[in-house]
Amino acid sequence: MTSEQLAIKVAINSWKQVVERATKTFSNLTEAQLLKEVAPGKNRLIYLWGHLTAIHDAMFSILGLGSRLHPELDALFVSSPDKTGAQFPPAIELKEYWDEVNAKLISQFESLSADEWLQRHHAMTDEDHAKDPARNRLAVLLSRTNHTSYHLGQVILARE
Repeated sequence: MTSEQLAIKVAINSWKQVVERATKTFSNLTEAQLLKEVAPGKNRLIYLWGHLTAIHDAMFSILGLGSRLHPELDALFVSSPDKTGAQFPPAIELKEYWDEVNAKLISQFESLSADEWLQRHHAMTDEDHAKDPARNRLAVLLSRTNHTSYHLGQVILARE
C-alpha cells in the first residue's frame, strides 16, 4: 500500500467511524428527544439529522459520484432554517434516508483510487484546481467528516 493509499484509507475510516457514531446516536433518540433544541431558540435535533442527511446526499454530485438520492431534503434542511413550519419526514423515514445515503457513499468511496481522490471536486473549475490542488475530493471528505462531528457534538450536548 502506498502512502497516498494509506492516507485515503485513514480518511475513509474516519468518515465511517463518525457516521457510525452519528447513526447510533440519532437512532437511539426518542421522538421527544429529536424535538429538543440544541440551545434555546436554536435547531432541533431532528433538523440536524435531516441537515446532515441532505449535506451527505449532496456529496454525490460534488464528488462526481452520480445523482443525488434525496435532493428534496435541501428545501427542508439546507435552504430553510428550522422551525419555519415545514413538515419534516417522520424519524423512521429520515433514518431510512440516512442509512441509504451513507451506505451508498461508503460503497462509492471505496471504489475510488487514491489518484481519483486527489482530483478536483465538481464544485470548482479545472483552473481553480490547478491553482490549488489541495481543493480536491479528499478535502471535501475531510470537511464533511468535520461537519458531521461538529453537529454530532451538538446533539450529544443537547441530549443530556
